[in-house]
Amino acid sequence: QVQLVESGGGLVQAGGSLRLSCAASGLTFRRYAMGWFRQAPGKEREFIASINWSGGTTSYTDSAKGRFTISRDNAKNTVYLQMNSLKPEDTAVYYCAAKYYSANYPPQSGYEYWGQGTQVTVSS
Repeated sequence: QVQLVESGGGLVQAGGSLRLSCAASGLTFRRYAMGWFRQAPGKEREFIASINWSGGTTSYTDSAKGRFTISRDNAKNTVYLQMNSLKPEDTAVYYCAAKYYSANYPPQSGYEYWGQGTQVTVSS
């Protein structure tokens, strides 16, 4: 049974930083692309960042470029999202996701497995 468990969310002031983690189990982690998504109240879930199986290629939405960094540790079956210069509009539930995917460029959609999410709240 595949499980993705996010952690690291919380309340932070604007301009601050948070590091989200997502621990995966029940899958061969190195064969999966990993992604981070978020959903704000009243809005659809949106793509934030993804990383290919090796960690060598990443993809970001425009709002995340330059502020967020996705990384992974295949030895620990964990993917991270470092978020800097946080803004109130970053407030959302953040989800990690996994997709069996061997191509180099990581996908921005079509993920198969999802975590339960972790709340990030940025105060102004």
